Amino acid sequence: MPERNGGFRNPPRIRVAAGPADTHRNPLTIKEESCVTEQRTIATCSCGQVSIALEGGHIYCAACHCDDCQSAAHRIDALPSPEPTMDAFGGTHYVLHRKDRYTIPSGSGLLRPHRLRNGSPTRRMVASCCNSAMFLAFDNAQHWISIYRFRIQDKAPELQARIATRFSDHAGDLPADAPSYRTFPVALIMQLLLSRARMLFGR
Repeated sequence: MPERNGGFRNPPRIRVAAGPADTHRNPLTIKEESCVTEQRTIATCSCGQVSIALEGGHIYCAACHCDDCQSAAHRIDALPSPEPTMDAFGGTHYVLHRKDRYTIPSGSGLLRPHRLRNGSPTRRMVASCCNSAMFLAFDNAQHWISIYRFRIQDKAPELQARIATRFSDHAGDLPADAPSYRTFPVALIMQLLLSRARMLFGR
């Protein structure tokens, strides 16, 4: 059973250190490290026309195995896409970030919403230039967005949990890259509540 590659069909190579001459950037090549409290992180689509700037640290990093995320991934992966949206175990990797701390410096006009159902408040934003899934957002009062983890090129946070695994066909064979939870871990809920409180108090 794979231990650390997250189950991708073409596992990303982990870049430990990139020298000045290293200019090749594979969309699935990342350097994993914990987010620092104050930082600016850039997420880009595969062809580089769309970019998202994230300010500050992330809320949580998880691979979601719920039925909606799997259905959405299958639909997006049916497009002429340069890389898979979910891993081989049915998990879609997200980095949760406060929605008051992101901007789209380039390519906002290229983003297209994908909804599983008409009237759904959940939309997955896909870059129409190369069909890269960029982030998941909500039309309701949810205070965060979920960036697709492998769109972050240089400082992708470490995976903290695999959630909603009761929907996974591989529930008994998941990799040991993070703890697995049938529903949602208490730590995730607490971090969401804490980030909400910080927003309310302007922190």
